[in-house]
Amino acid sequence: MRPFAFCLSLLLLSPLPGAANAQSPEPRPAVTAPDPSAPPAVRLDTLFAELKHEGDPAKAKAISDNIRAEWRQSGSATVDFLMQQADKAMAENKDAAAFDYLDEVIQLAPGYVEGWNQRATLNYKEGNYRKSMADINRVLEIEPRHFGAIAGMAMILTSYGRDQLALEAWQRFLDIYPSERRAQKALGDIAEKLAGSRT
Repeated sequence: MRPFAFCLSLLLLSPLPGAANAQSPEPRPAVTAPDPSAPPAVRLDTLFAELKHEGDPAKAKAISDNIRAEWRQSGSATVDFLMQQADKAMAENKDAAAFDYLDEVIQLAPGYVEGWNQRATLNYKEGNYRKSMADINRVLEIEPRHFGAIAGMAMILTSYGRDQLALEAWQRFLDIYPSERRAQKALGDIAEKLAGSRT
């Protein structure tokens, strides 16, 4: 597996090849935004229920984007600023600075899921899968439905040759986000590989 072949938190953001015409992209499907007056946990529960039952991949993608936006909200101007600086540093390949910002985010807000998730992504980019997996485990302690972190876990397990565990991770992913085509393909590929190894 090439390091940083996918970004853990952004794995599902790019369209599938051939999914849209480059000259006339399809309009973004209309998806009802969660009630902004509802508590964050209620908004997330509503979005996850919609994601689980949405069979249209484009509409499901829009719902998943709303979930990511909810996760991104820290409720702290300081944490938001540090996350913006970490994003900027990562975009500029200034990974040491990005680690510093993310370490500070985690220290200030240990319950903020995206601090851990972004650091997992950065550790993955650096090829430090052990540290990335440790951060993923923290993400999933805070938010067990974090499909981006679960995808990252599945990819790391695959890189270690732990195909059965990777299969279980993709099954867990698809239980949360069943219409995601890349995850469906990854699950099918691993299932086929495991079936072949048993014959």
